[in-house]
Amino acid sequence: MATILEFEKSVLSLEKQIEELQKSAPVEDPSVTSDITRLREKIDKMLKKLYSNLSPWDTVQVARLPERPKFSDYLKGMFTDFVELCGDRICGDDPAIVCGFAKIDNRKCMLIGQEKGFDTESRIKHNFGMPRPEGYRKVIRLLDLADKFNLPIITLIDTSGAYPGLESEERGQAEAIARCIEKSLKINVPIISTIIGEGGSGGAIALATADFVLMLEHSIYSVISPEGCASILWKDDKKASTAAEILHLTATDLKKFGIIDSIIKEPAGGAHRNKEKTIQSVKKSILQYLDKTKIIKDINVKRRDRFLNVL
Repeated sequence: MATILEFEKSVLSLEKQIEELQKSAPVEDPSVTSDITRLREKIDKMLKKLYSNLSPWDTVQVARLPERPKFSDYLKGMFTDFVELCGDRICGDDPAIVCGFAKIDNRKCMLIGQEKGFDTESRIKHNFGMPRPEGYRKVIRLLDLADKFNLPIITLIDTSGAYPGLESEERGQAEAIARCIEKSLKINVPIISTIIGEGGSGGAIALATADFVLMLEHSIYSVISPEGCASILWKDDKKASTAAEILHLTATDLKKFGIIDSIIKEPAGGAHRNKEKTIQSVKKSILQYLDKTKIIKDINVKRRDRFLNVL
């Protein structure tokens, strides 16, 4: 059953009415078909209104929905000829980050994405999209490979943050993230990053040090989770909704501050309600920005300047 958020409760009653109509009367009954159509139109209008006025905390809830399209959905819907590359050649492989050679609209690229998983088994396998140091060191290896073969790099970001476990700290989590950012600033090929769900802290920025950063309309990008921020500032994670407001983590705020370059519109009611449409919108935006990188000279210099100017 799809997750229903608190602010969507009014929509749920209408969806139940449709289910009851479909069960109680023949589908071919013109009056039933008319009633269902009318209810669906009403739902669409309500969703457009609700999602056009989300609070920052509502946006956090939408960005975290398990039904939102994951990296694996974008991989199937946007890319072809994918050849996965594994391992950091130091410690091992990290399934939280999936990457390799691919084609988008018949253009060769290096694809790097964070995968959260879509059911219990896959979420455990991919560690809920929280990378360990070997994940970031794998990315560093593939950034070098893309630079060597002159391939543009596309990253898809969806993580609550880098994995904070003891073994990650022992293996140099902070150093691995820092090296990944450093490598991203040095290579000479274009990097296009898209935040498709959560963009959490250094776990996200390691893959978002790019020439262009795009965000889905109801995704989030912040230096810390609202719960983490509330725990630090007020010693109370119940104030997460207040923290979400002061963090300015929505796509609208980040576009205004110049942190991101473009907001990709989502279907009415969010990306999870029409995955295919969302995936095609993301593909179109990435291709547009890939074309823009063709005319940029000294691309790595401009990339460094971009991030220094943020400071």
